[in-house]
Amino acid sequence: MTGPEQPPGRLRGAIRQGNWNDLGRRILSGVVLAVLGVLLLVSSGLWLRFGISAVVGLMMWELARLTGWRHPEFHSPRHPVLIGILSALVMLAMLVLPGDWPMALALVPVIAGWHGTHEHERPAYLLFTLAILGAGYALVVIREVAGMPTLFWIVGTIVLSDVLGYFVGRKLGGPRFWPSISPKKTWSGTIGGWAGALALALILWISGWASWGVILAGPLLALAGQFGDIAESWLKRRVGVKDSSDLIPGHGGVMDRFDAMAGALLMALALLIANLLPIIGG
Repeated sequence: MTGPEQPPGRLRGAIRQGNWNDLGRRILSGVVLAVLGVLLLVSSGLWLRFGISAVVGLMMWELARLTGWRHPEFHSPRHPVLIGILSALVMLAMLVLPGDWPMALALVPVIAGWHGTHEHERPAYLLFTLAILGAGYALVVIREVAGMPTLFWIVGTIVLSDVLGYFVGRKLGGPRFWPSISPKKTWSGTIGGWAGALALALILWISGWASWGVILAGPLLALAGQFGDIAESWLKRRVGVKDSSDLIPGHGGVMDRFDAMAGALLMALALLIANLLPIIGG
């Protein structure tokens, strides 16, 4: 004999409560991340370069673990740590040395980490290494060429898209955006993220802070950020882990928080090179 059935209303309430039980940790960690992020974005010179290099080093440490740590026969236990340190130093060199030739240094972590990466994951390791280093380089270039307001717009677009995607997706649910790769993402959350990016762009255009091109660039950056997120989800599903690491309570690892930002920064750098990136306040 079974116990009394739970009223449908209470059952729905319990389900909703379970869906949001990680919100407190996410908010607290998010506040700390936001403060550190703002301090980094408003910095300049060597402080900016050292900060970006540290973030890149942490992401590369996570990448080395994801692509090789389940197969210790391919590397020593210190391999991910060494790759992280080496990548941070390479990123710093790319940012401080003059000329374009330091871009070739991006191949150094690829070569150094190739043997320690499982042979099935080597193409992913190559692409993600170039993307991580490229995103770090893009942030500094955009900060110094396009200015701080433009960089804050890019970051704000991704943060707003991510927050709205999370809340709208949790609230409305519906069909999954790409269930085989990222089963938690819904079309409602994806469209909510685009809408947030468009709303921010419209505010900047109407207020006279940007040209009309921001209306097109905003959702495009949000889309690039979402695909950066999806790319990392693909990698995590491929190697069978939930988070890139457990460094950030409630958020997983550094890659989990900066995957979308990396995608958007790479897109913004491409737009800047093509002279299509709107300059905020310019």
